Amino acid sequence: MSFTKNLPFEWLVGLRYTRAGKRSGRNSFISFISAISMAGIGLGVAALIIVLSVYNGFQKEVTARMLSVLGHIEIYEMGGPMQDWRATAAAALRNPEVKAAAPFVETQALLAHGGDVLRPAIVRGILPDEEPKVSDIVRQVKQGSFADLKPGAFNIVLGIELARALEVKVGGRVAMAMAEGGLSGSAPGMRTFTVVGIFEAGHNEFDSTLAYVHLEDGQQLLKMTGPFGLRLKVQDMQKAPEVAFQLKQTMPGELLIRDWSKLNTNWFAAVQTQKHMMFVILTLIIAVAAFNLVATLVMTVTDKQADIAILRTLGASPRSIMKVFMIQGALVGIVGTALGVAGGVLIAMNVDVIVPAIESVLGVKFLAKDIYFISAVPSDLRWPDVAAIGATAVGLAFLATIYPSWWAARVKPAEALRYE
Repeated sequence: MSFTKNLPFEWLVGLRYTRAGKRSGRNSFISFISAISMAGIGLGVAALIIVLSVYNGFQKEVTARMLSVLGHIEIYEMGGPMQDWRATAAAALRNPEVKAAAPFVETQALLAHGGDVLRPAIVRGILPDEEPKVSDIVRQVKQGSFADLKPGAFNIVLGIELARALEVKVGGRVAMAMAEGGLSGSAPGMRTFTVVGIFEAGHNEFDSTLAYVHLEDGQQLLKMTGPFGLRLKVQDMQKAPEVAFQLKQTMPGELLIRDWSKLNTNWFAAVQTQKHMMFVILTLIIAVAAFNLVATLVMTVTDKQADIAILRTLGASPRSIMKVFMIQGALVGIVGTALGVAGGVLIAMNVDVIVPAIESVLGVKFLAKDIYFISAVPSDLRWPDVAAIGATAVGLAFLATIYPSWWAARVKPAEALRYE
């Protein structure tokens, strides 16, 4: 191995101690403990990469499915319905980041079918020609068509889980009871709708609670002379908060403008908090492995006191002795981290294959569709996260070497060789 010839002796000795010869049972035991420390660091790093990738994937997938139904930005007119939504939409479209705008109304209601099946629903009134510009819901229809939402026809499109709960199919009829005072102005208003479509957004909350009617039918139900507001689609959804701020500064009138991150603040805050806490908890696995590394180095220093004394008598400085054991510990940390990164990245990039295989073998379903937002375990590997995890692991391993190395540097040659 010619590449080692030009290395400083600290590196040569550190590399030799890392490999730990097998001349005695004691050395073999130290080597075993060192391997355990390396494996512990690798396991912690791999677990952290996999878990954070799944969290990132979960957040990305749910956000995408939310925004396939919701708008990137919503605009409301303070004090009542938006009387001239086209003028407001034209003002919003002057911003180059805004791609499209569409009006809507929204209310809560109870839907009934057959007299004995009753389900709560969020009823949204839209224009079928305008809605595809701001959401993907029209392309998510499984049966029927949004084009059949005609003004005055009182037709309705249901989420697939809502239709299943109501036990109704396309062509069936459902009764709607408004949550507020209805058409008569006193008792809750009742109106019968014909189901003309069933959609599947892939997000259980929407599939089980959302229903669409024509905008004019929705306004008639609510006795409104205009829509609630507008939903906008922007070029880059990540810039939605910035665009919303710009619209507040430039659009005339008293308007309430909210971007998608404000519409679901609690959910996004909860996911971020869970991600940060998981990072801290799983980092403790790496910290435990680092403590094992301290024990390994202390045992190595104890076992190699005679070697240290000989090196000191040959002219090695305390600083050089300290370097030897810091190199040994750092190498264990670096190799463990490298193995953990390789394993974690490999698994994180193949979660979509590995998880279904495990579910098939065990006969279980990790994400039940009727409980969670999504039914498949997603993964979104982000290299900045990998870099941060790797740096944290190497940093903890390096810190673990400081005390044992400092202790080795304080070994007195005369005392160490007294009984040799």
